[in-house]
Amino acid sequence: MTKKFILCADNLGSSKAANQAIIEAFEVGLLKSSTTKANAEFFNDVAQVVSKCPDLAIGLELNLSNGKSICTDLMKLTDDNLNFKNSFIQLLIKAYNPKEEDFLSEVEREFRRQIEKTLSIAQITHLTLNFQDYIIPKFFELVCRLANEYKIKYIRTPYEKIYFISNLKKNSLIKYFVNLTKNLFLLLIKIFYKRYLAKYDLSTNDYTIGILYNSELNPSILAKALSAIKTETHIVETVIYPRRYEEGFVDNYFDEFLLAKNKKLKDKLKDLNYEITNYAEKNA
Repeated sequence: MTKKFILCADNLGSSKAANQAIIEAFEVGLLKSSTTKANAEFFNDVAQVVSKCPDLAIGLELNLSNGKSICTDLMKLTDDNLNFKNSFIQLLIKAYNPKEEDFLSEVEREFRRQIEKTLSIAQITHLTLNFQDYIIPKFFELVCRLANEYKIKYIRTPYEKIYFISNLKKNSLIKYFVNLTKNLFLLLIKIFYKRYLAKYDLSTNDYTIGILYNSELNPSILAKALSAIKTETHIVETVIYPRRYEEGFVDNYFDEFLLAKNKKLKDKLKDLNYEITNYAEKNA
């Protein structure tokens, strides 16, 4: 029986508070994985995090929707200030328009530059995509091809095993059913994308925790989510966005920082026979 648990901070490089949270949480041994964006505001500080946490796995979120391009000459993807300019509908139409062959070439160039920029400071252990880019199959297949070429073994495919917390407030209940609809859509996408993972000999996580109750994750909800998974062999990834504020400010991001430092949670996972790992470690 092999049950593997990955706690991944998906905001590496987004802010100084995020980077500090990841450094401090890594020392506890529960947080072993992170994801950055090559165009993140504090990407240049990621190298310092890598030096302080040499065993921290570094993944990359490829992105065509937020922030600036890494390239400087992609007319179909960016505006005059190099900001990504396309909405989801525009990306979808251009991706499948036979008259827009140059568009997919620009997408590939941008993805390659994001990968190579990140590889210049760290080995990439996994790839993921911004949500609206992820649900466009042509983009996902391209990412699979690039992952195979750059020898990146894992690509995240999100889906959370369904469970329900009974004592929800009204606003949380409404949010839950919105997230549930999104989660069921992600399941269909995950099933469809298996063909691309198989074609390029890639692996993925089996489950993700943090979709149904995003921004509300705590140790009790995490335990409930894990109890919903009945298969004896699986990889489950929990995605968080921790921040460590110097001025003592508290919000959901700070709560996730505390979650990543929770030694009792770490012991609980071991009691449940989970191996705490990341995508870099052998057979993760």
